[in-house]
Amino acid sequence: MFSRWTTAVIIASTCVSAASAQIKGPTSFGKTADGTAVETYTLTNKNGVIVKIMTLGATITEIHALDKNGKFANVAFGFDNVADYQTDKNQYFGCTTGRVANRIAKGLFTLDGKQYKVAVNNGPNHLHGGVKRSLDKVVWKAAVLGDSNVLQLTYTSPDGEEGYPGTLKIETRYALSANNELQISWKATTDKATPVNLTNHAYFNLAGAGSPTVLDHELMIAANEYVPVDETLIPTGKLAPVKNTIMDFNKPTRIGSRIEKLIDTGAKGYDHCYALTKREAAPTFAAKLRDPQSGRTLTVSTTQPGVQFYSGNFLFGQKGNGGEYKLRSGLCLETVHFPDSVNQAAFPPIIVHPSHTYAHTCIYAFSVE
Repeated sequence: MFSRWTTAVIIASTCVSAASAQIKGPTSFGKTADGTAVETYTLTNKNGVIVKIMTLGATITEIHALDKNGKFANVAFGFDNVADYQTDKNQYFGCTTGRVANRIAKGLFTLDGKQYKVAVNNGPNHLHGGVKRSLDKVVWKAAVLGDSNVLQLTYTSPDGEEGYPGTLKIETRYALSANNELQISWKATTDKATPVNLTNHAYFNLAGAGSPTVLDHELMIAANEYVPVDETLIPTGKLAPVKNTIMDFNKPTRIGSRIEKLIDTGAKGYDHCYALTKREAAPTFAAKLRDPQSGRTLTVSTTQPGVQFYSGNFLFGQKGNGGEYKLRSGLCLETVHFPDSVNQAAFPPIIVHPSHTYAHTCIYAFSVE
């Protein structure tokens, strides 16, 4: 059944050709609670694939992809109004996450001899950049770049915002290719040393957003090791082999086949970072997801060392585009550095200095098998 699945590296240019997609917009999407205007842009390619991006949080709000019968469905979680994105119904759906995605233990880190304290907003720990001015909660400035059909969103995070040092200038670019590849690229520069770990937090259900479960999806992750965590989801500091464990997705595996063994852990399911076996300067194969019923597949490639697999363990039935988002009805495959890397000397570093540029590319490629 899985003979068509491959672990081939997907090589993609960081510049998408002008013929790849059309971008329409801006279109008004409403206003935030403080009255700031929010806009959307729509990327469409020759195959009819549609990706919608919102300036609040540089957020993916919809992705419409074909199934094996030639029918389109929106496969990404989101809402049809700004207000819902600003409530607890929104669990980082489709947003750009940071300054530091994932967790920082106890909201503390030390840099150049100085201790910094950031918001504690997930049990005893810091999560996804903070509370009021994390990157998902601010409105970004959007521009379509000339004839390149690339949507660029920019935001400057001032020194001290959410407790982080340095003025961080961030650029997120979205581009849709003729081959149904959504390429997301990030760049960031700073005037002071600071930790940076950006990602996109899209939730997917390849049967269509609002379908009841992703436990019947088949997942493959190109990783021989993962990052073990404690009950609060902070790494122990070492990597562990996945072979012959419930964490092993080196072969395509039904997500629901072993998840019950994780129910009583702090994660309540899969919420673990996988250390990718191959790490290259160009986007390299990281994971592949397939819905057997529709035939839709999602292939993930990245320049990052890890991918966070989250099985929607805290979805609670909130209503969004497509219907109800029930427990484990959506999943995330976030291309990232490892959790708490700022406090873990053995992990790949995430400190960006003024003399360097942070760069990260992720490709979500949609196809049918």
